[in-house]
Amino acid sequence: MDEILTSLPADVAQLKPAQARAHFRAGLRTPTAGWCAGYTQANVIIVPEDYAFEVLLFCQRNPKPCPLLGVLEPGQTAGPLLADGDIRTDIPAYTIYRDGELAGTVGDLNEVWQDDLVTFILGCSFTFETPLQRAGIRVAHIDQGCNVPMYQTTRRCAPAGRISGPLVVSMRPLPADQISDAVRISARYPAVHGAPVHIGNPAALGIEDLSQPDFGDPVEIPADHIPVFWACGVTPQAAVMQSRPPLAFGHAPGHMLITDAHDSDYQIP
Repeated sequence: MDEILTSLPADVAQLKPAQARAHFRAGLRTPTAGWCAGYTQANVIIVPEDYAFEVLLFCQRNPKPCPLLGVLEPGQTAGPLLADGDIRTDIPAYTIYRDGELAGTVGDLNEVWQDDLVTFILGCSFTFETPLQRAGIRVAHIDQGCNVPMYQTTRRCAPAGRISGPLVVSMRPLPADQISDAVRISARYPAVHGAPVHIGNPAALGIEDLSQPDFGDPVEIPADHIPVFWACGVTPQAAVMQSRPPLAFGHAPGHMLITDAHDSDYQIP
């Protein structure tokens, strides 16, 4: 691990996706916010083929938290978004769910992989953080060197067959005078969650305490900042926990798949 860390550049934003994935394949475990500037990061949910249609339908019915970028066929481990990669090894950390219960977090899926597994690749809000920063909007979890805070809400997603669950949101605190710019910039990326789903009082989403996220890490919120909430691609994992399929895998929250796609591929004018 020391050799892996010493081989990292001072600025991980300058890495290419294949370089980043090689570090993760070699054992580096880290949240990926701020990595590979200009390249699209993605959420992942992997289920047996028996549940694949219902997960696909769940994504189609809930495009804000589950914007579908690609699907790998049963047993397939690479595709256009990671042509030289391997979905089993190229994410920093994976979650394993058995009957809806978190059974562990692992560095790769080699020992648990099955030929009937279908991978869904979903847009991630980390994608529009680079344009936010370029516009002078600071991103708290990047500045504070931690994972983005994510919260289960009381809003329900549209169910699909056996799959149902709550909306999950990510939160970034912003000064009031920068919120309109953040909304405008993120709205140009509908394939990676787009504009916020809520601004202001977290109680309106059923969130009682911002210092206690359900996933990720809490961030310091300055007195003059307002919490801004975006739909989050951990939503399918929350649905897995509620719907309890016999087996499912996901990315560990905040530990994303860094794809070969460019952010500009998903930007609208």
